[in-house]
Amino acid sequence: MNRKKNHEHHEHAAHPDQDPASTHTPPAHHAEAPATPAAPPPPPESTPAPSALETELAACKEKNLRLMADFDNFRKRQARDREDHAKRATESLMEELLPVLDHLDLALANAPDKTSPLAAGVQMVADQFKATLGRFELKPIYSVGQAFDTARHEAVSEMASDTVPANHVLHQLRGGYMLGGRLLRPAQVIISSGPAQGDASSGATVTQEEAR
Repeated sequence: MNRKKNHEHHEHAAHPDQDPASTHTPPAHHAEAPATPAAPPPPPESTPAPSALETELAACKEKNLRLMADFDNFRKRQARDREDHAKRATESLMEELLPVLDHLDLALANAPDKTSPLAAGVQMVADQFKATLGRFELKPIYSVGQAFDTARHEAVSEMASDTVPANHVLHQLRGGYMLGGRLLRPAQVIISSGPAQGDASSGATVTQEEAR
């Protein structure tokens, strides 16, 4: 018994730096801290059912389409209004200028000497004036010899003619004009009633030269 105690005492003395507890218990592993339980998520907010969302989305799309259509119609209407306003302004100006053009044509038609420098000057002014108005789409109506058209002509009288068929323009008293494809002013004309009827000896026949 004493020998056993002496032997244990000898082994303990041989290792003085060793912890006595290490000879009896194995090294313990590092214990992990217990996981903290995660906080519960906040309760979700109440949201509409999917069908309600789809209905709302469809309503928003329809409203947006209506707004876009209304805006497009408004834009087109404004463009038409501006165009109509410009046309009305141009028509008003042309109507004021047409009498000046009529007087130039009348002066040239009644010039005693159409080869004189004065007549040539008036002709030059008339041509330049017509060219300027033509740039604004003003075009004259050529009526003499054409079939009478109530959409372009205004008949003031009728006269017999052996050369111009009936219901055709015999004379043009005042020029007519188109503006941008629309009638601005009809031409005042005398139409032919065809060859004169009756006995020439009785004086019932009215020729074109006598009507002048």
